[in-house]
Amino acid sequence: MVKKMVTFIVISIVISFGIALGLILSQRPSDLPAGEGLDFTQTLKGEMVTPQPLSSVTMRDGFPAQVRVYDSAKADAPLVVLVHGSAWHGLQFDGLARQLRASADVLVPDLRGHGPQPGRRGDIDYIGQFEDDLADLITAHRKPGQKVVLAGHSSGGGLVVRFAGGAHREMLDGAVLMAPFLKYNAPTTRQNSGGWAYPLTRRIIGLSMLNTFKIPFLNHLTIMQFRMPQVVLDGPLGDTATTQYSYRLNTSFAPRSDYLADLSRLPRFALIAGTEDEAFFADKYEPTLSAVTDKGTYVLVDGVNHLGIVTAPQTLHTIESLLNDL
Repeated sequence: MVKKMVTFIVISIVISFGIALGLILSQRPSDLPAGEGLDFTQTLKGEMVTPQPLSSVTMRDGFPAQVRVYDSAKADAPLVVLVHGSAWHGLQFDGLARQLRASADVLVPDLRGHGPQPGRRGDIDYIGQFEDDLADLITAHRKPGQKVVLAGHSSGGGLVVRFAGGAHREMLDGAVLMAPFLKYNAPTTRQNSGGWAYPLTRRIIGLSMLNTFKIPFLNHLTIMQFRMPQVVLDGPLGDTATTQYSYRLNTSFAPRSDYLADLSRLPRFALIAGTEDEAFFADKYEPTLSAVTDKGTYVLVDGVNHLGIVTAPQTLHTIESLLNDL
């Protein structure tokens, strides 16, 4: 009986492995549909000024993470780390960071795999490495007793939620979520994030099956593509865009499968989104989050789209209000 049971288990694993490989091999990255993705007009306009220069911070594995530092002259200023969204980099926050430095020390990293010095563009070493990198960055810059706030936009907001639900959550005193990505199946998410993100679904299913059995050797494969507007790709910063993600990077850039559990572990936070968001349903954030946490403040800004929420005056005011309450 035991032998039959073992045989059955082995056969089941082999079959599952074969199905997983079949799903993975059946799909590859391809040309995306014609048209534009998100509206980068305001983002590019803000990046025409001379930005704060990048500096390097050494991560635990020796990787030279790139970060812009905006030190405040204010005594006892908190530390705010601004986490960029998918496919772009920290330069999207240059204007906001310059304004925030009046009340906080501000760090704006280019997450590894992104920006002008990405390491391996669109890839990282293991699932969870972004959390470790943010923890290393905070450790390198945090002053004794300094309050820490993580603030993220879009997928960066999802990473903030993931960080709050993970091993380093005790580092956080507060969080800001700017139109955050919660999960593909969250009620807040439009189909394909409004035409911005194109998942390779069969590959994702196959790789998820392998990872269930602790088999990560194909996690470097591309499973997500982004429809970056041609005006961005043809512009002076086009070579800094990251239009494809590996499985391990994409998984690390979002809350865990039980995203509600990660949300429930957030510290005091503020969530802000525009009513014209093309990627997410802004009006569904509060009912989704308030079902699992009472620590949030919610702000909807009329007439503002997904990327525009970063530069909206209400965002600066919302962050400053949270800092004042800490």
